Amino acid sequence: MTNNIDHDRLFKELISTFFIEFIELFFPQLIDYLDRESITFLDKEVFTDVTEGERYESDLVAQVKFRGKESFFLIHVEAQESSRKWFNRRMFTYFARFHEKFVLPIYPIVIFSYSKPKRAAISQYVVDFPDFKVLEFNYQVVQLNRLNWRDFLNQPNPVASALMAKMNIAEKERDKVKAECLRLLITLKLNPAKMQLISGFIDTYINLNPAEEIQFQQEISTFSQPVQEGVMQITTSWMRQGIELGIEQGIEQGIERGIEQGIEQGIEQGIEQGIERGIERGIEREKTLILRQIKRKLGEINPSLETKIMELSIDDVEVLGEALFDFSTVEDLINWLNTLTA
Repeated sequence: MTNNIDHDRLFKELISTFFIEFIELFFPQLIDYLDRESITFLDKEVFTDVTEGERYESDLVAQVKFRGKESFFLIHVEAQESSRKWFNRRMFTYFARFHEKFVLPIYPIVIFSYSKPKRAAISQYVVDFPDFKVLEFNYQVVQLNRLNWRDFLNQPNPVASALMAKMNIAEKERDKVKAECLRLLITLKLNPAKMQLISGFIDTYINLNPAEEIQFQQEISTFSQPVQEGVMQITTSWMRQGIELGIEQGIEQGIERGIEQGIEQGIEQGIEQGIERGIERGIEREKTLILRQIKRKLGEINPSLETKIMELSIDDVEVLGEALFDFSTVEDLINWLNTLTA
């Protein structure tokens, strides 16, 4: 499900946007001597592993000042989404080359975001002999699959809201964790761009199936009214994005189909059909979601009402999603639908 996800980009964007919050959450001791106003992100560094012939880019390097001093140090944050042999050696290589280039102290951190294995990750690189130790290089580790998401439920921190989605989650808890991630996000009252960044991160890593989606809706129905409305706005934005993605995929499929037919008319028809199919798929999904929310709040409704709702335009469906919070009875729903045809 996540094979095509650009994990490095997602984690780098999250940590760079909420760098101080990340440090506060996992390394509060570092905050004690870090000058918050001095953070500068350096250009990415590219290294070649001469032993394996591979090129590596460092994920995130920040230059910061010691609080109350004129001296600087580096914080190197590396996000690793798979368990790889000799990763500890690569971390030491990064350290050595950073130290050689910048001649500054370096605070190395790794975020391990893979699901398996769950054994404790290696956090050092050692070179030693029977008679003495030449080197012991240590780095800090945040291993998400060994963290319990419940421990972060009440942390007023945007990084906690996002990374709960990658922590140790039982399969049957996925819907609950997604709901709690969004509940925490709503309470933080961030600006729209930051809200979108975190909500997108959550939706990427906890992509629910239809059965889980129903349980998810039940979970958010237990939240306070303001939080429910905030979560509704986020899930509505996901629906719009789904429609846009459906259009893009439809265009691609249409072009492919047209090319296979080998004629210009086929390409045009394929694109049109693909766009229509993508739009229909996204709208159908949003209408189905609204119906589930109506039934959860008002109980079962007459099939004729279901038909009316499924025949609404996408604009009317979005308005209905907001109006639903004010409904108390099925009669309220009927009256609202009647206003559309009055």
